[in-house]
Amino acid sequence: MEAATHLQSPAGHGAGAAPMDDLDSRVLRTASAWVAAGTPAALVTVVRTWGSAPRPPGSLMAINDRGETVGSVSGGCIEDDLIDHIRQGGVASLCATGLPTVLRYGISADQAHRFGLPCGGTMELVVEPLAARSQLAELLGACQRREHTARLLDLRTGSVALEPAGPEGPPRLDTQAGTLRSTFGPRARLIVIGAGDLSAFLCQMALGLGFEVIVCDPRAEHRATWCVPGATLSHEMPDDLILRLRPDARTAVVALTHDPKLDDLALIDALQSRAFYVGAIGSRRNAALRAERLQTHFGLSSADLQALHCPAGLYIGSRTPAEIALSIMAEVVAAKNGVPIAMQARVAAAKPLHAA
Repeated sequence: MEAATHLQSPAGHGAGAAPMDDLDSRVLRTASAWVAAGTPAALVTVVRTWGSAPRPPGSLMAINDRGETVGSVSGGCIEDDLIDHIRQGGVASLCATGLPTVLRYGISADQAHRFGLPCGGTMELVVEPLAARSQLAELLGACQRREHTARLLDLRTGSVALEPAGPEGPPRLDTQAGTLRSTFGPRARLIVIGAGDLSAFLCQMALGLGFEVIVCDPRAEHRATWCVPGATLSHEMPDDLILRLRPDARTAVVALTHDPKLDDLALIDALQSRAFYVGAIGSRRNAALRAERLQTHFGLSSADLQALHCPAGLYIGSRTPAEIALSIMAEVVAAKNGVPIAMQARVAAAKPLHAA
């Protein structure tokens, strides 16, 4: 290939990769459906980048013999080049031996310019022809069960092995051993207590950001008008739902009912789970009353209460339900991504300063 060259390089991996999100899941679901239908297709994985690159290691794209794609590995230029090769000779034009191929884009300044890679950036890809041995359906099943799973691709045979793994990380390409190890895990999940206008805006934002969303409200009158496609609605008591789902380190819980009978027990269980974020709305006065209740009547420690984001959200002067939802979702995303937020940026600390 003129635009994409075969690579023989030392083993290693890039820095940082996003965990499984809705786009990754859609890529795997679509590719799995193509395999099931007998449509020749390939899975493309960004394994390493140097310099500025439009997509990080771990980014996925699937392409079939018709040139149809899902997902992305660049801003569109590399995708166009792969599609051109597919149209000329099908998946076999990318993987002539029928086995996975390692490609590199952006080696020269001319290629960087041609493929839109900024500042001399270089991307390394693994292009893998798909078949039943690719185990995409099995991988999807593991992710839906919220299991962290390593997918080990043998570049010499195209066979795939799945095994339990730790938290997600960047893919690891070992050209000497001829293997690519990619880790996949559950999508980020948001559990919302209460079905109302604020909940609807929060859920819509979360769904757009790739979260799995579950809304819990045992009150029939509130569920009657609820309509957010893509969000799962439960009528369980919130604390029963939390105990059943056992929030993991990819789960956030936000209580929005203002009703202590619904919020408090759910918050207690969530604070004692592995959830990466637990928050609740309310005024600063109500937040102080809630903290007193949880500590005095339910025995929560000061450390537990410090982990509770209440009032939830970053201070952006929000007034409408949509603005409050944006404030909360921004804080949730920051927590998910491990970005520390100064106390002065949070509602509880910042609002009094701006109100003065």
